[in-house]
Amino acid sequence: MLIGAHVYEDDPIAAAAERGAAIVQMFLSDPQGWKKPPSHPQAEQLRESDLAVVVHSPYVVNLASLNNRIRIPSRKIVVQHAEAAAEVGAIGLVVHGGHVTAGEDPAKGFDNWRKFVERQSGEGGFAVPVFIENTAGGENAMARKFDALARLWDAVGEFGLGFCLDTCHAFAAGEDLVDVVERAKAITGRIDLVHLNNSRDEFGSARDRHANIGDGTIPPEMLAAVCAAAGAPVVVETPVEGQSADIEYLRAQVASGQAPP
Repeated sequence: MLIGAHVYEDDPIAAAAERGAAIVQMFLSDPQGWKKPPSHPQAEQLRESDLAVVVHSPYVVNLASLNNRIRIPSRKIVVQHAEAAAEVGAIGLVVHGGHVTAGEDPAKGFDNWRKFVERQSGEGGFAVPVFIENTAGGENAMARKFDALARLWDAVGEFGLGFCLDTCHAFAAGEDLVDVVERAKAITGRIDLVHLNNSRDEFGSARDRHANIGDGTIPPEMLAAVCAAAGAPVVVETPVEGQSADIEYLRAQVASGQAPP
């Protein structure tokens, strides 16, 4: 099992070595901006190394939006980031499910997702697999509650998109982690990546505030159980100072049989 962390993009190879990470996740541009990602200076080294890489798209992306000034540039930047992710040999690109605003029909948001993916599929698909990530808050979010996730997958599931399960997001959305992997797989048929994060807040808070595995409101053994059940690469997006300990803890669970090898 690949276990690693989200790192700063300036020197992911050194960051991986410091943390003992077998996989790194990173941004390739300003996560709050719309600019096309530049070529990464370590692209060739990353492609040729044994280090697995996953890229996270900018937070501003909202493919569900009914606002053309948000949805259209979101489509463009996702395609651009998939191409840049391929340059670094990434296994996938994580994209949030997005949302529509209050008073708007969520069905139109699901339809916007389908239109984008269907069109891109007709143009040859994405340069790397796209992993849709569940989100923590928002009443009109496409991938917060699992009933909404099911509607999203009804819209796009036929196009082979992947799924990234975030434990802090699921906990914040009020989804029980005891059987979260089973329920997620029943909807999506797969889990391609796990963001294994504890939460600083209570169950159902709708707040996306990550904590290190041993420091939050989710029992560490429950997080280990999610890791074991998912059997997918694991990335911690936890506070930097505790990431090495988080990775060591999960590796210990693998060694003890709490998670698959």
